[in-house]
Parts: sequence; C-alpha cells; structure tokens
Amino acid sequence: MPSAKAPSAPRGGIDLGGTKIEAIVVDGRNNVLGASRKPTPTTGEPEGVAKQLVEALGEAAQLAGVEPSRLQGVGVGSPGVVDPVSGAVSGARNLPGWDGTFELASVLAERFGTRVAVGNDVQVATDAEYKLGAGKPYKSLLGVFWGTGVGGGLILAGKPWLGRGGAGEIGHMVVKKNGAKCPCGRRGCMEAYAGRAAMEARARRQVDKGQKTDLFKLMKERGRDRLTSAIWARALDHKDKMATKLIDEAVEALGVGIASAINLLDVEAVVIGGGLGVRLGQPYAKRIAKEMQPHLFNDRHPPDVHVAALGDLGGALGAALLARSTRRGNGTPNAS
Repeated sequence: MPSAKAPSAPRGGIDLGGTKIEAIVVDGRNNVLGASRKPTPTTGEPEGVAKQLVEALGEAAQLAGVEPSRLQGVGVGSPGVVDPVSGAVSGARNLPGWDGTFELASVLAERFGTRVAVGNDVQVATDAEYKLGAGKPYKSLLGVFWGTGVGGGLILAGKPWLGRGGAGEIGHMVVKKNGAKCPCGRRGCMEAYAGRAAMEARARRQVDKGQKTDLFKLMKERGRDRLTSAIWARALDHKDKMATKLIDEAVEALGVGIASAINLLDVEAVVIGGGLGVRLGQPYAKRIAKEMQPHLFNDRHPPDVHVAALGDLGGALGAALLARSTRRGNGTPNAS
C-alpha cells in the first residue's frame, strides 16, 4: 500500500466521460494547478480506458510540477455502478467493452503510486456543485447531468446518497412504457430520448431512411467522430430541423423524468450539468423546468432549477474532493 501523503499535498481528480477525460491537479483550496483533456477511447476495453486515464493525469501532474506518486490521492468519477469499498466499476456501458467489472481503483493506484478513490461520475460532480457551485445554498439537491448519457446525483439532508452503489441513475427511469430502446438494453428510459449517444443513433437511423440534417456535415467539419455537445448546439443555431426535433424530445423526456424524481424526493433544487446541459445553458434549464411543471404533484412549490456553475470542471473537481476524503485503502472514502 502506498504511504500516506501530507494533508497539504496536492490532489488529483479525473472525470471519465463518454467522450472526454478531464484530469486536474488541485491544491488544498481547490485551485487548479494543472489540467489535461483527452478523448475517451472508443476501443480497447477497460484496460485501454485506464491507460488513457494514466496519461491524462500524468500530463496534469507535469503541468502542476508534481509527480503523481507525490499526490495526496487521486479521485476518479466514473460512469457505471461503483463499489464504494473496492473502487471496482461495473456496467459502464457508455465506455468500450465495459459490460463486466473492472478493478479500476486497484489498477490506477498501482500505476500512480498513491491512493485512488472511485465514485460515480455524476455523484461526485453533484457533490462539487453542492460544496463549491450552484448547490451551495441548499441542503437537498438533485444533480442531472445531460451528456453522452443522463446521470443523476443526490444530496439529501446535506449528505450524498449513494444507495448500494447504484443510486441516482435517473437516466434509466422509464418515461414511456415499451418505448425507444436505451443503450442499457431496456426500453423507455429517459436516456433513450435524451442521452447524446442515443440521440446520435436515432439521427443516423433517420438519415439512413432519407431524412436530411447538417449534423453529420458539422461533425466532419469539426474533425469529430461523434456528435458532441458543441455540434448539437451549432445545429440548433442553424435551425436544423432534425436536431431541433430530437432536442425537443429530449427536453420533454427530461421534464417528465425529473418531475417524477421530485415527486418521490421533494428536494429543494435541481442542478442541470453535463456537456449538453452546460452548453445549452439557462434557456434550456428554463425549458426543462417548464416541462416538469405539469407533472409535479406539489406544483405550488417546484424546486429551483439551475445550470451547473462549475461547468466542464465540475466532475474533475468533485473527483478531487473525493480524493481528499480518502483515508483508508484504495477506493474507500471516509464516512465523514
């Protein structure tokens, strides 16, 4: 086991997303000392993803002037179901070949030479918004991160709610019985309508049937192999009919699903983050709030709805906060 580092030592944070990996090194006040961004591999299975995580954190540490082994710890926000004790990740289906379980914390700890904690990507981003961003005024909070998929994170009575490791999967709340097929393999999930990967798959099917769109032209112009949030935003600016229709359907699905979660939990606020959530910003947060309203049981007291204040760095900052709370073995956060 790597030896403990001084509390004042810098920490690493890695946000593992469906299209990008964001790695940062921060000081004790969460100031970013070094940062690196890399594309998420589309092949290579979990081992290939782990290799890219190591390279990204290595670059961020180099810019910060510190060796990874001298970091107090490294936190990772990952999609999928995370074992809070071992740091193993299961069923991260938005990543290549990650249907099973991979011991992510153990693998990274060996390569970095320091402690590694792994949490659900959206939960750690929600924690960051609660402690540092748009969620600071509240004691209860639902984070909804709209990007490659749709993930959720929960703060209840001032504390993260993790369930048994799979809490917050709002993208897999059913918004339409026997509806569209989701990347998870089930039908009718919110993510089947609002997740960027699912929307791209639907757009491709419509193009194959002869419908017109500039989405894939814009993708080629920008040298991308996937429809990023920036491409969707650009298509909306161009008033592309297919992009507009798919985004409208996504907003409707988000409104239905988030309202259902509010009816169960009655939290004070919703923070909309993720690539699409941040890129489309407050106008779309207002649209989502409007779509929620007809479905809210307590419609006289709707939750406040905000855009994530930490932007693209929220996930990495949340992961760095997770590293600060690590006191015991790999992937085992302190309960306090």
